[in-house]
Amino acid sequence: MGRTLPRRTFLAGALATGAAATAASTLGARAAGAATASAEVVVVGAGLAGLTAARELTARGRSVLVLEARDRVGGRVLNHPIGGGHVAEAGGEFIGPTQDRIAALADAVGVGTFDAYDTGKNVYRNGLIHLRYSDTGVLGTAPTDPLLLADIVKLSQQIDLLAAKVPVDAPWTAPNAAHYDAQTLETWARANSVNGEGIVGLLAPFTQALVGAEPRDVSMLFVLAYVAAAGNASNRGTFERLINVRGGAQQSRFVGGSQLVAQRVAAALGDRVRLNAPVRSIDQTGTDVVVRSDALSVTARAAIVAVPPALAARIDFAPLLPTARDQLMQRAAMGALMKVEAVYPTAFWRGAGLTGQFLTVGGPVGYSFDNSPPSGTPGVLAGFVGGDQYRTWSAKAPAERRAGVLAQYARLFGDDAFLHPSGYFDMDWPAEQWSRGGPTAILGPGTLTEFGPALRAPSGRVHWAGTESAEYWTGYMDGAVRSGERAAREVDGAL
Repeated sequence: MGRTLPRRTFLAGALATGAAATAASTLGARAAGAATASAEVVVVGAGLAGLTAARELTARGRSVLVLEARDRVGGRVLNHPIGGGHVAEAGGEFIGPTQDRIAALADAVGVGTFDAYDTGKNVYRNGLIHLRYSDTGVLGTAPTDPLLLADIVKLSQQIDLLAAKVPVDAPWTAPNAAHYDAQTLETWARANSVNGEGIVGLLAPFTQALVGAEPRDVSMLFVLAYVAAAGNASNRGTFERLINVRGGAQQSRFVGGSQLVAQRVAAALGDRVRLNAPVRSIDQTGTDVVVRSDALSVTARAAIVAVPPALAARIDFAPLLPTARDQLMQRAAMGALMKVEAVYPTAFWRGAGLTGQFLTVGGPVGYSFDNSPPSGTPGVLAGFVGGDQYRTWSAKAPAERRAGVLAQYARLFGDDAFLHPSGYFDMDWPAEQWSRGGPTAILGPGTLTEFGPALRAPSGRVHWAGTESAEYWTGYMDGAVRSGERAAREVDGAL
């Protein structure tokens, strides 16, 4: 990967070359004599959004170059080898009903799916309450906690009713949008529940796993928009579809791992995709758009930036971006999430009648699931460490973190065999240079109503893609694909 120079150091180096060009025209040039290329469209980022945009534009006869900072494609989807030719996903992995666009893309490149393991009982622990339950009941993945049951039912119904009124393409225009954007999920839950403290505690592992944040971090309007997006044009989004395995967003997985979809799209694009090419500047002061990376300077008629807003904010733009877009990027912080995975010779918990899923109030892991290959061999148990738990456990030594995760697995499932995996790995997404967090950007109070329209609005000849800009399935692989398709349509129409 390219080494990032401080902006001040870079500017000093640029001036030292003695180039007669203006600061705007030299902005981002990494070295004298850098390679140059041209295309009709340059795409920044080779995650699912950027690759989809490039694929669509190529199919429309446009010449395209994709610049990717990493030494791989896939962005926030990443396969991790676990031996025997098997992989476990270290990033995004699930696909469920109404996620039509990622399904179509996977089918087009020959990647199949299989059902996520969901046979048996889930485990739930909250203080003194420790129970096993089936997700075939009316609550689905939500636990049957006797102390919180009435509030769980009431709040999930309220969320669905409110989300049904939120336009997925413009949440800031929803009825009472300013009211809901002025409060957090936590303040709303406390005000609308009998056991506010208990409900906030239960919501924490859900938000930690879904967006890498605490209930106090996210705007209630952002939550309603996220739920509204959990559907398609024919099916309105629901809270249940968002959180469930059976019939929900976590229902299926990809054979060969989710990154295989991106790898096959990239393989078809061939040398249109350039790796190890972090983009430093985008200049549209002239008649063309000039995108400068560490490896290549590309002149194009339009650009698609398909990276998270927080990373797009680190690119130098000339002229400066519209204030609303810049302010949005400053406020769209990445979630804090680590994925931890223990590998065992077999998925032995299945024989004990367990799904491998647990939900617990307290850490380090808030939610786990069976991440084994289709055969169940080897067995893989994956968990999410997010929000406050991430901030606590990411600071610990790797050996201490590993011991804490495995001890929690053994305690919750009641089997010391969990203490002795044959392998273990974790993926610290906030520490990954070209992600800086995951699984998606989070929006706090006031952001959507003040700056939401800038999510998708082009900035001159620069267009925006990425799962954060999707109308449906924001934050998911499907949202990334949808955003790439939409950006490709925009650019093709503009050209």
